[in-house]
Amino acid sequence: MQYQWIFKEKIPQAEKRKLSRELGIGTSLATLLLQRGLNSFNKAQAFFCPSLADLHDPFLMKDMDVAVQRLHTALEEDQGILVYGDYDVDGTTSVALLSSFLNDLGYENHEFYIPDRYKEGYGLSKAGIDHAKVKGLGLIVALDCGIKAVELARYAKDQGIDLIICDHHRPGAELPPAVAILDPKRDDCEYPYKELSGCGIGLKLIQAWSKHTGFDWNIENYLDLCAISIACDIVPMNGENRILSFYGLKEININPRPGIKAILERLGKNTVLENEDLVFLIGPRINAAGRIKHASYAAELFLGTDQKELEDLIDRIESYNSERREKDRETTEHALSMIGEDAFLSSSKSTVLYHQNWNKGVVGIVASRLIEKHYRPTIVLTESEGKLSGSARSVHDFDVYEAIDACSDELLQFGGHKYAAGLTMEKDRFDQFREKFEAEVSARLREDQHQPVLEIDLELEPEDLNQKFYNQVNRMTPFGPANMRPVFVMRGLRDDGSRIVGSDRKHLKTSLISESDPTKVIKGIAFGMADKEDLLKSGERVDVAFSLSINEWRGKRSVEMMIKDIRPSN
Repeated sequence: MQYQWIFKEKIPQAEKRKLSRELGIGTSLATLLLQRGLNSFNKAQAFFCPSLADLHDPFLMKDMDVAVQRLHTALEEDQGILVYGDYDVDGTTSVALLSSFLNDLGYENHEFYIPDRYKEGYGLSKAGIDHAKVKGLGLIVALDCGIKAVELARYAKDQGIDLIICDHHRPGAELPPAVAILDPKRDDCEYPYKELSGCGIGLKLIQAWSKHTGFDWNIENYLDLCAISIACDIVPMNGENRILSFYGLKEININPRPGIKAILERLGKNTVLENEDLVFLIGPRINAAGRIKHASYAAELFLGTDQKELEDLIDRIESYNSERREKDRETTEHALSMIGEDAFLSSSKSTVLYHQNWNKGVVGIVASRLIEKHYRPTIVLTESEGKLSGSARSVHDFDVYEAIDACSDELLQFGGHKYAAGLTMEKDRFDQFREKFEAEVSARLREDQHQPVLEIDLELEPEDLNQKFYNQVNRMTPFGPANMRPVFVMRGLRDDGSRIVGSDRKHLKTSLISESDPTKVIKGIAFGMADKEDLLKSGERVDVAFSLSINEWRGKRSVEMMIKDIRPSN
């Protein structure tokens, strides 16, 4: 698949020089900051030195005063609390966060509940409400779900159970009849930052309750869970999310909770963790529990303290992750073969696939895998409880939620974000939905959205690849949406002994030289790009898009390219 290289807008030299002088930094770093809207000393200082003091007042969030009072009453009168969360990383970290806080308060009359992906499906469930009723728990705090659970909120009310919703998904036309709904995406909510994760909303509730009661709490004890949720839910890495992630990563690296420490020890990870490690190391293992068996194992891992129990949990989770990878591989291969054999799918602007035997836990991953091969908005469905249920994933800057919303008359329920959503429909509506969704995508998809985009920050010369510049760029961490790891380009390079590596022979270890300095060999690694070897060996000059990374070998550290793409210089 060919990338579109899109270069960020050029910054005027005068602006670069001005910021460079004010901050005492090079013009390359000044350019990176200006591209992110950091055009003053104060903004740059807040970016490089985030402060917990800059978190917004939680009472600016609509319904927060009501939510705090209801939570306080439940605690004061010992009414019992059910901490309810979704089965993904954001949901399980949310459950662990509020449960940890209640444990730290010494409040014992609480339980957590995570729905079974296969028996109950996403979000608030009747079974969960019934569980609270049987256990005599008077308050449910629903985290990372509930914003569209209108009928279930009524059911909870009929059972005499109050509901506080802490969600960050888009609301529907009607809000549920809950006691309080904390969701910055409500039209009537003026909270200044709209992009918190579900776990972040839970943290704001704790922050508000502590402020209201004067309880002296240590916010840093909970930020590790926030950092994991922010990283894995792919929410923007700016504003409050950047502050929470910055300190959460610091907590994970300095003082990880026992469950996280146990995972890292099992993986043999003893270097400083970055945001990408949370996404690619921690996230898949936490998700695997809910995809294959039950997400309660993940929550227990976050909450656990007994070493033996934690080791047993990690054994289970590692087993589930291995099974998840195999199901992912098998389903992806099957789905790709279906696309190749279907005339409609081969030429359509969208991909909508269904097979009754696919595992519900991996359809979201498979949708992402299909986009890597067929770059277009994708929905993958399977059969669950007599209905079709599945996940949607999107392409650059395409709002898949809005496209699904336009077809909502064919659905039983749906919810999600711009780039990811879940949906359920009756089996006999599949063909109609697929046709409507294809029509919506065809009407909305721009020409520039047919290819994956590689955004390039700026051009570098060989002399820029040094430890000092790497250190400066790395101060911009944590990276994520709205603050992606910078991508650079170097032009006119020629091969100097690149070779295919890896047991599967899919990767390239590159050695390149430039016209400007043929004495300097530029090293790099290009994962999954063995097919580029012929281009390099042709002797043709190439342009390389890359991020910076550190290679450690026999105690020596050197800056090298983490290659994103290679193309002919012409």
